[in-house]
Amino acid sequence: MRRATSNIFASTALIALSCIFTSAQTQSLSAPVYGHKVIQTYPHDPNAYTEGLIYLNGALYESTGLFKQSSLRKVDLTTGNVLQILPLASNLWGEGLISWGNTLVQVTQGTSTGFVYDLASFRQLKTFQYSGNGWGLTSDGQQLIMSDGTCDLRFLDPTTFRETKRVCVTDGGNPVTNINELEYVYGRVYANIDLTNLIAVIFPSTGKVLAWIDLTGLYPGHWPNGIAYDPQNGRIFVTGKYWPNLYWIQYMHK
Repeated sequence: MRRATSNIFASTALIALSCIFTSAQTQSLSAPVYGHKVIQTYPHDPNAYTEGLIYLNGALYESTGLFKQSSLRKVDLTTGNVLQILPLASNLWGEGLISWGNTLVQVTQGTSTGFVYDLASFRQLKTFQYSGNGWGLTSDGQQLIMSDGTCDLRFLDPTTFRETKRVCVTDGGNPVTNINELEYVYGRVYANIDLTNLIAVIFPSTGKVLAWIDLTGLYPGHWPNGIAYDPQNGRIFVTGKYWPNLYWIQYMHK
């Protein structure tokens, strides 16, 4: 809330990660840590408090947060212009977003309420309820996968939205909490870790972190939040809350 392709990252760097260790500790992460290379930079609305991001049919779809400012958007990748927008009610805080068929599914923070919209018109088709918080949202093509700020990935039936299972994300046996925005890439879940510059690359059936992607330096002093994948061209896009840019990145060894 506060808040890839086959070449994944490697390093022996030491990283202090408060969601795994106490703030007084700095230890090596168990999974390898990779760096990043910016391939292209695109403009992004600096007033968008990005909570959910997907790429679909040549456009970006974005869920923004904050009370009285939350929205569902369709955005032009090249210019950053907002092509279509649906403001949420003032008492709602928009969070994760995913497409399913001809619909968009959006979850919210604090209300345990999700929304299903018509993809083309943004007309609200239905609402649904879940326990606890909704943070990130993605899909493996069979089920929806939601984060809630804990270590859990929660799997939801895309028709009934009932939870079918949950898996705790771990690195070296240690729970990784503050799992935030999600994207599904080649059988792996990529997850922003809130209050860090890290993306966890997770094996969804076990929750094991296979690698870390370090985005330090993209926008110094600001945590990233927002991952979108273009499967046709193998591109991964990342941005953050109030970031003026969105980046197409590649993974690389440090």
